Amino acid sequence: MSIGEITALLRQGILEVIIIAAPFLVSALLVGLVVAILQASTSIQEQTLTFVPKLIAILAVLALLGSFMFSSLGEYTINLFRQIPDMAR
Repeated sequence: MSIGEITALLRQGILEVIIIAAPFLVSALLVGLVVAILQASTSIQEQTLTFVPKLIAILAVLALLGSFMFSSLGEYTINLFRQIPDMAR
């Protein structure tokens, strides 16, 4: 296995992680921003107030995009297992 193939595998793995993690991170970021703006405008400084909306947003993203994420991860894993015999040469 050449350096180019190893680099392609690593690049594909990093891209897969970004594709799977990005919806969770973006939704938590947006919900946190909205809650922070509401907290600043109402002068409520409760630290635990952001936890429940972020949790609900993350669960909603998982419910909406979970099948896509798991199928994408499954295809990547199957692709890796198919490449194992080529790696052994």
